[in-house]
Amino acid sequence: MSENIMPLDGIRVIDFTQVMLGPCATQTLGDFGADVIKIERPGAGDLSRGFYGQRTEEAMNNAVFASLNRNKRSVEIDTKSTEGHQHVLDLVKTADVVVDNFRAGVMERLGFGYEALSKVNPRIICASGTGFGSTGPYAHKGGQDVLAQAMTGVMEKTQDPSIPKSIYPTTLCDYSAGMHLVQGVLAALLMREKTGRGQKVEVSLYDSMIAMQMQEAAQWSKHGEVLNWAAMPLTGVFDTSDGAIVIVGAFKANPLQDICTALEIEDLSPDYPTLDNQRRNKPYLQKRFREAIAGNTCEHWLQRLEAQDLLCAPVRSLGEALADPQTKINGMLHSIEHPVIGDITLAGSPVHLSEAPVSIRRHPPRLGEHTQEVLQELAALLSHEAAE
Repeated sequence: MSENIMPLDGIRVIDFTQVMLGPCATQTLGDFGADVIKIERPGAGDLSRGFYGQRTEEAMNNAVFASLNRNKRSVEIDTKSTEGHQHVLDLVKTADVVVDNFRAGVMERLGFGYEALSKVNPRIICASGTGFGSTGPYAHKGGQDVLAQAMTGVMEKTQDPSIPKSIYPTTLCDYSAGMHLVQGVLAALLMREKTGRGQKVEVSLYDSMIAMQMQEAAQWSKHGEVLNWAAMPLTGVFDTSDGAIVIVGAFKANPLQDICTALEIEDLSPDYPTLDNQRRNKPYLQKRFREAIAGNTCEHWLQRLEAQDLLCAPVRSLGEALADPQTKINGMLHSIEHPVIGDITLAGSPVHLSEAPVSIRRHPPRLGEHTQEVLQELAALLSHEAAE
């Protein structure tokens, strides 16, 4: 392991992001060594600081904010003031990347669009995450995770037509778009090594959800058929006597026969030999599975299903997953001491580099915690450059 060397050492990121899409992207850059300077509104900061609707110091350093903002420095700047505007431009002179997730056009109205910033620093990379893109009929529509689910077909699909459509309860779109934003920044940094120039990077919640459905989009475009993996006839979630399990009845020569063997019921595969036949008779097949599975425990059925080499797992709560030894072994939990809210455990990075393991170098910052530190560094740097 290369001691104290991180992939993004020496890369400075000016971070205008808030809530989820942008902060999870800039946190990832910070995790891998970038110096992330978070620009926050005086007295208010990132919208996530107001998660509890209170302005106490403890509330403004809540767990939701903390989960997205480690390895960053917080600077309070009134970007609409003459002095604040100049501070931002001076920071950009020293930076490599500027990241925002405002609506399309906001950075331009603030005077911090790519055209303006590239005149200050031709090597700057401006990365923006929006709801729907920078042009087109929805460009200025407020973007949000749930809206992207609804408008891209993600929310429309359910496991079964009888199940009401609902909101996916985890921020699927925000996280996906945030990781796409990281990809764009890294690609732009690599390209800058070849050209010496920065560029504009754009991602959107909308595009990320279209891209995530790459298989479904191809199937629909080619055949006009809806591909819905959750609706496969031998796949489902089933209640046991002490919990629930999920079975994926696929990727085998005769999964129905194997499921019947595991569930100790008669072999139904001769009567339903093809996938099309199984689809047409899914309600009956799933009814038979439910009746059998309800009669015993999760552990019992998981052992029997795994003995048939079938894909299966228990349905667990997040708390159970966090307590699982595998989570600890994978290095997915980092416990830190925060100066305001005390002990807190944060989810780690899912990317594991053997030569550069992620660590928490900086706790999630208090609002404006590093304002004086960063501005003093900036003044010294600009003074040194002027002397040269």
